[in-house]
Amino acid sequence: MAVKDDVGRAGEERAAAYLQERGWRIVARNWRCAAGEIDVVAEDGGDLVIVEVKTRRGEGFGHPLEAVDARKRLRLWRLGMAWIAAHPDHAQGRQLRLDAVSVLGPDPRTATIEHLRDLR
Repeated sequence: MAVKDDVGRAGEERAAAYLQERGWRIVARNWRCAAGEIDVVAEDGGDLVIVEVKTRRGEGFGHPLEAVDARKRLRLWRLGMAWIAAHPDHAQGRQLRLDAVSVLGPDPRTATIEHLRDLR
């Protein structure tokens, strides 16, 4: 497995723990369909949240959240709708929201977390 894959996986673990510490319920992780993958599906109060996690060791290629551009957000919205179609009972009556979490630092276990809510 490539080092970047290990870093990404560790960052997703850190992001999921961060969300759970704030009272969120993790519903799914690394959910895949033909259109792609969702890093985290979670419940935050009455909202169903699709969470994109971006992990980087440094900012040599820019801040991690810069990678969640308009094209990526559109793809995530489509993936969120696919998740709802596959899990209609779970999503019923919930508002869909898109968030992004960056994990930035040399060690994902101790890296800085930044959370952007309600991306549009």
